[in-house]
Amino acid sequence: MPAEYFEVWAPTATTMAVALSDDTQVLTRQADGWWRAPRPAGDGPVDYGFLVDGEGPFPDPRSRHQPNGVHGATRTFDAGEHVWGDQRWTGRQLAGSIIYELHLGTFTPEGTLAAAAERLPHLASIGVDFVELLPVNAFNGTHNWGYDGVLWYAVHDGYGGPAAYQGFVDACHQAGIGVIQDVVYNHLGPSGNYLPQYGPYLSQAGGTSWGSSLNLDGPDSDPVRQYIIDNALMWLGDYHVDGLRLDAVHALHDERATHLLEELGSAVDALSASVGRPLSLIAESDLNDPRMITPREAGGYGLTAQWSDDFHHAVHVSLTGETSGYYADFEPLGALAKVLTRGFFHDGTFSSFRARTHGRPIDTKKTPAWRLVVGSQNHDQIGNRATGDRLPATLDAGQLAIAATLTLLGPFTPMLFMGEEWGAGTPWQFFTSHPEPELGEATRKGRIGEFARMGWDPAAVPDPQDPATFTRSKLDWDETARPEHARLLAFYQALAGLRRSQAGFTDPSLDRVAVDFDEHERWLRVTRGDTQILLNLAAVARRVPAEAGAVLLEFAAEGEAVRGRDASAVLLSPHAVAILAAS
Repeated sequence: MPAEYFEVWAPTATTMAVALSDDTQVLTRQADGWWRAPRPAGDGPVDYGFLVDGEGPFPDPRSRHQPNGVHGATRTFDAGEHVWGDQRWTGRQLAGSIIYELHLGTFTPEGTLAAAAERLPHLASIGVDFVELLPVNAFNGTHNWGYDGVLWYAVHDGYGGPAAYQGFVDACHQAGIGVIQDVVYNHLGPSGNYLPQYGPYLSQAGGTSWGSSLNLDGPDSDPVRQYIIDNALMWLGDYHVDGLRLDAVHALHDERATHLLEELGSAVDALSASVGRPLSLIAESDLNDPRMITPREAGGYGLTAQWSDDFHHAVHVSLTGETSGYYADFEPLGALAKVLTRGFFHDGTFSSFRARTHGRPIDTKKTPAWRLVVGSQNHDQIGNRATGDRLPATLDAGQLAIAATLTLLGPFTPMLFMGEEWGAGTPWQFFTSHPEPELGEATRKGRIGEFARMGWDPAAVPDPQDPATFTRSKLDWDETARPEHARLLAFYQALAGLRRSQAGFTDPSLDRVAVDFDEHERWLRVTRGDTQILLNLAAVARRVPAEAGAVLLEFAAEGEAVRGRDASAVLLSPHAVAILAAS
């Protein structure tokens, strides 16, 4: 049923009214700074905005639909009108699953939710259990990464709006795939943020480098925190979403005794019990702090999982040889070995990039490895490179196969970035479409200046406001039919099948992962259960110690991966992978 009232929290307002297309209606003050007025009778959506002390109208802070942009009127949306077809969907646990991260605007040529739903059979073919959508909340402009959102309850109309979002989730569930939504609670975008007009939504401690932060711990912060929690419950409840990826939680400024993340975790667990399906919260955190995933009963925040950038950095450096910036500490192959067995590389060790010690150890005897979400590529690590170049720009097919093997057959929860499964040749660059000329120019200059300080030629940095930057970041699905791309795609499909057929590859115990390596010869052997994963990172053939066992899967940059073997070793081709069964 649609809501019977217009309601809004505006504790500092003296008068409040709702402006309709042909009328203005006064709101009545309720307890705790809330205002209310009956909605007009009749069927169909209604456009409206709030007048705060005579100023406005402004969009509803909890708007579900902004068909005319973030500065336009809010349109009512009844989430109960969708007839769900996912009654048989009982959810999916994160343990043992594969995540696929995608940006709706560049995943397909059309850039819509409906078009993305048509690609679900492809995702199923590579064993995807969850699709993770980059933020879909309303932002100013036509295209954006999504992290400049200002109306967190609304689905960007360019993607299809809220009804299309429900249809996409429904289609995913009927295809056996869960949905994780990326949400941004640490800052607001630069255009269309009207929350300060309503009350003390913003933090007095200042914002982040990305934008204004919310008031999580100051006076009147209780309703602000509830604003965030209600948003999370909306995605998981009204839209049947299965999990949330929480952007940059280290940027949440909260000094209260009960951290917002702990409070959010409690609310989501209660909803999970009510709806009878698993609901996951995944933190993106730069802290390397196991407290994120430690149960609340043991003094942690009780989140389901967190990203581990250390895995990405270790894999990236081992294959590319890049050692600038935060990559410097990951130069030894031993860094990759440590990550595969300890979860974090920086677990109380000195970080040269930060010029201080960083992180805290994971208790590998008590913490299941699947609580760390990892990938060799993701939107941040590609899009925040000056030219948005993916790994195929510098690596051969064998090296891409090594990255895929470490991700999909390692001990953690693997996450793939859209297109990596076929070695997409298209870049994924930083793009914006700010309508305000001054904001567009500031973004353009800031981006160029950022990379100029790192030694990049300013002329090589794409203009984020140029529509061509967005267009060339779209996937080229025709690549999947080309032999070199089809070969890599088949390998990803085989890895996913192997992950399903061999229980050792989803074993959550880090203590049962063994890694041997040779720093000089650049080979690595990972033992998981009875299975051995042999990796030759060198540009020449290497003899890798191995027990007898049938070859389950192999891949090399060129030709056969296994050139020969004896009772104690396998001769691997350059940039090659071989996976051996038990002897």
